[in-house]
Amino acid sequence: MAEEGQSAPPADETRVGGGNPDVIGAAPEMNLEERFQIVRSVGEECIQEDELMNLLAKKPHPVCYDGFEPSGRMHIAQGVMKTIIVNRLTNAGCKVKLWIADWFAQLNNKMGGDLKKIQTVGQFMIEIWKAVGMDLGSGSVEFLWSSEEINSRASEYWPLVMDIARRNKLPRIMRCVQIMGRSEQDELSAAQILYPCMQCADIFFLKADICQLGMDQRKVNMLAREYCDDIKRKWKPIILSHHMLPGLQEGQDKMSKSDPSSAIFMEDEESQVNLKIKKAFCPPNTVEGNPCLDYVKHIVFPWFNEFRVERSEQNGGEKIFTSFEEFVNVYENGELHPADLKPSLAKAINRILQVSPMKGQSQTKMYVIVGKHFDSRRGLPHRVTL
Repeated sequence: MAEEGQSAPPADETRVGGGNPDVIGAAPEMNLEERFQIVRSVGEECIQEDELMNLLAKKPHPVCYDGFEPSGRMHIAQGVMKTIIVNRLTNAGCKVKLWIADWFAQLNNKMGGDLKKIQTVGQFMIEIWKAVGMDLGSGSVEFLWSSEEINSRASEYWPLVMDIARRNKLPRIMRCVQIMGRSEQDELSAAQILYPCMQCADIFFLKADICQLGMDQRKVNMLAREYCDDIKRKWKPIILSHHMLPGLQEGQDKMSKSDPSSAIFMEDEESQVNLKIKKAFCPPNTVEGNPCLDYVKHIVFPWFNEFRVERSEQNGGEKIFTSFEEFVNVYENGELHPADLKPSLAKAINRILQVSPMKGQSQTKMYVIVGKHFDSRRGLPHRVTL
């Protein structure tokens, strides 16, 4: 239960189920090497691979942890790419704990620090994952609200946070502030300085074997491993950092919610997706730094197991690529032009987004509750019509 004066997350949203045959399937019996390859595939970096192999050999159902701030609009990396990653992990036998960091969002002053609005956004994110096809029916995925869990086990959580804070100098903690989307040069509140210590504590509090977060969270995950050295703890959490989907404009290493043109959002209409992809940076014959190819690799191929390019007979006719490597070779050789790539990419993305509950009634309900805040921050349009 939440403390007096605090909003509580709805009890019926702790576990939810769903499924999408396009994304998930029955997990076959796998040997150790097969499980390792699947789990390892979700990470752009793994610290350390030998530890991961040893963990999988000893533990049939290791615990993977990822956390997210319910902070507004949900982009395609959060909605679709996260679903792909979670389903790979559960198919390999992992249990996934998704930490709904409502208190953390409040500390970071998201949604104006309004916990009720933050929790409303968290509920809608769960509904999106359910509709998109995250493996929520098997019991292998659990949503945990930070406010509820910390309150219920405060005597366990806060001494851990205090010990991590006591053992680290301020400069080391400051190096972790990028996990909040901040920089060391920003004017931070005391709450935001506490944030990295809390996130580090989450790993041990949730008894996570694997930290499965984005590359932008690497520094605080390394802090957890350093803490293990400091307290002479032999077991260390394995860091499996996933790829960060870039923004659609040139030189954008990460999508930005403050720049709507840089990302595809789960509530985007077909025309919006088409326009964003049409305007996206996509240099011909170039793979490195090309966001359109990044979307093909990390969204389209994992979802459909192929990429269908539709073009006129004059330009080569329809082509179905069954591997990203095949697609890259054709693109680098100049056999596929961006003008043919972009419409096919937009069409594939729109097919995926058709299942999003953000379209229709649930979308307008969310606008009623939190639309004013989104509008003030150039986020979702302010709609109040039911």
